[in-house]
Amino acid sequence: MSHQESHGSVKAYVTGFIASIVLTIIPLVLTLKHVLTGTALIVAIITMAVLQLLVQLFFFMHIRDGEKPRYNVWGLILGLFIVIVIVAGSMWIMAFNAQVA
Repeated sequence: MSHQESHGSVKAYVTGFIASIVLTIIPLVLTLKHVLTGTALIVAIITMAVLQLLVQLFFFMHIRDGEKPRYNVWGLILGLFIVIVIVAGSMWIMAFNAQVA
């Protein structure tokens, strides 16, 4: 019995690699050249980070590939939910601690 796993093509890997580099350089340039400041800079950095996450998932982790069990996608969703709860809870606690002091 042979199992064939689908892997991305060289074109897909190169495209993902170039997109990753571009999404890394954009926030660096925005920060070093002082193009944006304050909240706009933070929003731009977070946006590039989310796009970077999606590029990694689709081009390198092959999340979109296959019609077989989607337990890995559900595991990813659960992991993201846990991270969001931890980060949001930490920020909420830090915000209230800052007001008390």
